[in-house]
Amino acid sequence: MKKIALILLLIVGFSTISTTLKAQKIFKVKYESQADIKVYIVKYESQCDLKVFNVKYESQANKDGLWYAVKYESQADKKIYFVDYESQADLKIYFVDYESQAGWKNNAKSHLLKF
Repeated sequence: MKKIALILLLIVGFSTISTTLKAQKIFKVKYESQADIKVYIVKYESQCDLKVFNVKYESQANKDGLWYAVKYESQADKKIYFVDYESQADLKIYFVDYESQAGWKNNAKSHLLKF
C-alpha cells in the first residue's frame, strides 16, 4: 500500500512540474486581443520581471525564462503580444545572452506563465 501511495505521489509530482515548465513554448500574435500576456522589452536588466533566453530546440525550454518560439499558435502554451509602452505590459522582459542567465527577477509575476 505504501508503494502505491509513493508511486501516485511521484506521478502527481512529475505532472505538476511538467505543467509549470510547459509554459515556455511561446507564440507571438499580431493583435493584442489574441494574447494571453502583453509583454514589454526593457532596455536594462534591472527593469525586468523575467530574463529571457531564446532556445533553438523545444526540448531546451525546460526552465523559466527559456523560451521556444513555435511556428503555430496551436503549439503554444502562451500567446504573447509585444506592446509599445511599459505601462501597457503584464510582463517586462529582458533578453539575456546566455541560457544560464535566464530566470525570474520578480517572482510575483510567475503566475503569468503557468496554467
